Amino acid sequence: MAIWVDADACPRVIRDILYRAAERCQVELTLVANQSIEVPRSRHIRMLTVSAGFDVADNEIARRAEPGDLVVTSDIPLAADAIAKQAEVVSPRGERFTPDNIRERLTMRDFMDTMRSSGLTSGGPPPLSPTDRQAFANALDSYLARR
Repeated sequence: MAIWVDADACPRVIRDILYRAAERCQVELTLVANQSIEVPRSRHIRMLTVSAGFDVADNEIARRAEPGDLVVTSDIPLAADAIAKQAEVVSPRGERFTPDNIRERLTMRDFMDTMRSSGLTSGGPPPLSPTDRQAFANALDSYLARR
């Protein structure tokens, strides 16, 4: 069992929750990004820096994830790839992506991408709230308890 983090867009507060959980449960935690992120010194936590480029970090996570691993990402195509490999997926907001909901999420993502490129909508998601942080911590605890 391992935890893979799409670290380029993962908020610091979520990474801190992951660091504590990796130490507490002695689980392998790997942050993947195309720039180095400082991580605590630990035999359970590592930083994997990949080359810059579109989806390079996502592709590396998808390649390395194994059945039963946890992938932390808000990237819907990466979530779909991880689910196809029988990994579990949770967003930094605590949303679980599953085989039952990933197609709907992909469709919505594509729709919103079309809207943005048409200039009909702009902006990103709202800031991470305390409720989001709690939802993530609960989803992580649930995953760790099952393992």
